[in-house]
Amino acid sequence: MTTRLHVARRAVSLRLASAALLLLLPLLLATAAWGQRLQAPLPAGLAAAVLALLAFAWWRRQRARHDERWLARRLNADPRWQDSADLLFSDPATLGPLQTLQHERLAQQLASLPAPDLRPAWPHRALLASLVLGSVLTLAALVWPNASTQAPTTPRAPGETSDIVATAVALVEVGVDVQAPDYTALPARTESMLSLQAPEGSRLRWRLRFSPQPEAVVLRWHDGGELALRREGEHWTGEHTLHRSVLYRIAITASLPPAEDELHRLDAIADQPPVIRVITPERPLTLREDGQRTWPLVFEASDDHGLGAARLHITLAQGSGEQVTVSERSLALRGEGELKQRRYRRALDLAALGLAEGDDLIVRLDVSDNRAPAPQASRSPSLILRWPMPPATEATGMEGLVKKALPAFFRSQRQIILDIEALIPQRPRLAPDEFVSRSDAIGFDQRILRMRYGQFLGEENEGQPEAPPGLEGEHSEDDGHDHGPGSDAPLGTAISVLEDYGHTHDDTEAATLLDPQTRALLKQALDAMWSSEGELRQGEPQRALPHAYRALAFIKQVQQASRIYLARVGLELPPIDESRRMTGKREGIADRRDGLQPATTPDSPVPDLWRALADEDRRPELEPMSDWLETNADRLEDPLSLVAAIETLRARPDCSDCRQRLRALLWSLLPQPAAGVAERPTPDAAGQAYLDALSAEQRP
Repeated sequence: MTTRLHVARRAVSLRLASAALLLLLPLLLATAAWGQRLQAPLPAGLAAAVLALLAFAWWRRQRARHDERWLARRLNADPRWQDSADLLFSDPATLGPLQTLQHERLAQQLASLPAPDLRPAWPHRALLASLVLGSVLTLAALVWPNASTQAPTTPRAPGETSDIVATAVALVEVGVDVQAPDYTALPARTESMLSLQAPEGSRLRWRLRFSPQPEAVVLRWHDGGELALRREGEHWTGEHTLHRSVLYRIAITASLPPAEDELHRLDAIADQPPVIRVITPERPLTLREDGQRTWPLVFEASDDHGLGAARLHITLAQGSGEQVTVSERSLALRGEGELKQRRYRRALDLAALGLAEGDDLIVRLDVSDNRAPAPQASRSPSLILRWPMPPATEATGMEGLVKKALPAFFRSQRQIILDIEALIPQRPRLAPDEFVSRSDAIGFDQRILRMRYGQFLGEENEGQPEAPPGLEGEHSEDDGHDHGPGSDAPLGTAISVLEDYGHTHDDTEAATLLDPQTRALLKQALDAMWSSEGELRQGEPQRALPHAYRALAFIKQVQQASRIYLARVGLELPPIDESRRMTGKREGIADRRDGLQPATTPDSPVPDLWRALADEDRRPELEPMSDWLETNADRLEDPLSLVAAIETLRARPDCSDCRQRLRALLWSLLPQPAAGVAERPTPDAAGQAYLDALSAEQRP
């Protein structure tokens, strides 16, 4: 395609784009006019975007229609091109000899002639329709009457009379300027409502205009205080610092009554202390690992208005018992992030802090906010890094004395390992039957220990227990070991004490005392004990030894995880009151022999008022409740709602909805009934038979 054809095609695209823009412009102007008219910028913007998308789609469609075939048809309309303009848009390499000759002839002709004007005609009808529609919509937006618009009230000059005689003083303009404290970094704003919320300590400035003008205006708080407004031109102004939430009403002095006399509410939003979250470590107690040199700490703090200084307090506790020495130090931390949310990182050098074996390193983070004049501070939970002492060897001296009586309570996994290690070297010197008997006895001890730990996982052991792996065959009475409750073992032997009286099956409450991670460790320990027991029962102690070691490792982890750790501190005894020594005074000391005292219900007008509000014919007494609120407001979550409900009912005593609203608010204030001893329920037939059987056993 030659350069002249490229120029002609660009002219076609420009004509199509210009037509699309001219079609869109009147409709966009109408959309902007209606958006300004209805004060709805968002819907107007969406409508403009939809119109733009439609215009773009029309342009794309027209551009696709005016392709090379359309250009060839436009050229072929001129006889000079001899209906061969299609050859100008074809690749010369694909043409035949005659087509190539004709292509060269047309190219020479195109070079000698001016650039052809192939632009399509303007869409006059569409442009006219768009212009008319856009003009009509724009004109309608400008002149259409607004029913919600009220005629502005213009102040009358002094001495000017009006045809309308006022019957009440009306509040026609409200403006409350709110200036939050500087530490909040909140911008100043103006509210058009008399009830509002603002941060505690905000400066409020009222600008009120009345019609007709009263002689004096006062803001009266619900607790008896008031703020007198001063007149500045047509407005009444006054300032107040919001230290706490209050209710107020506007009181005027005028010859006419006020048009409204309602309570308005100012809510003081208290500044919240910082919130601290521990990211690393994940648990309050961390045990030092072998070779650990540093202790990484990561905290995250957030505040509603902004964070201030942060300090990390470090306590090193050394010693044990009453000989604990404590040293403390603190470090200033710089946070990362925004003013309202920061992350604090610190890696403590354990060697520099002097942490040694058996010591505890206790840290906590203190973060304050930027409230003025007195910042608030929060403290994170204490985190403990413990360097544990080496495990002490279990004492086994008493086990030989009590093994025959209560083996389940004194045998341990370490002792079982010692017995296995002592038995393995004796195998060449013992007869096979005796060796298997001793191995089976150790396996029985392993079974007892497994049952002891299994009760914490909810395992049941009622009846004949299932044999370990490899021992599913029949047993005989002379197989070298006892058979549980079904045997004739005498009272006091190892089996009878544990199986008959030990009650080793599950305790449903004890099974829920462990967290899921600890229960998983205990389950692995029981599996290892099960494998160890199976090998011991088959006379293979050397194959049982790895399973026994694995069970011991899991048990140590369970014992470590199931403990509760507290930070060690120095001994601080309470001071002794020397003035009471040797005096015999017993004031303030309760006698343990005193019985239960009857519960007393505190005096409160809430129950009487709550019952009185339920009776529509009864006029409730509101003064006692108002007096009670003055002395108990600090104990209530939202005392202003109660005050507003009482004042509303006092002003409108015949309002049924006001009575029900106040009664609903009083429901949560009703005193709780004193707890009493519940009577035993009457048993059913089975329960009564059980009680009768117990009574029969107690008779001589």
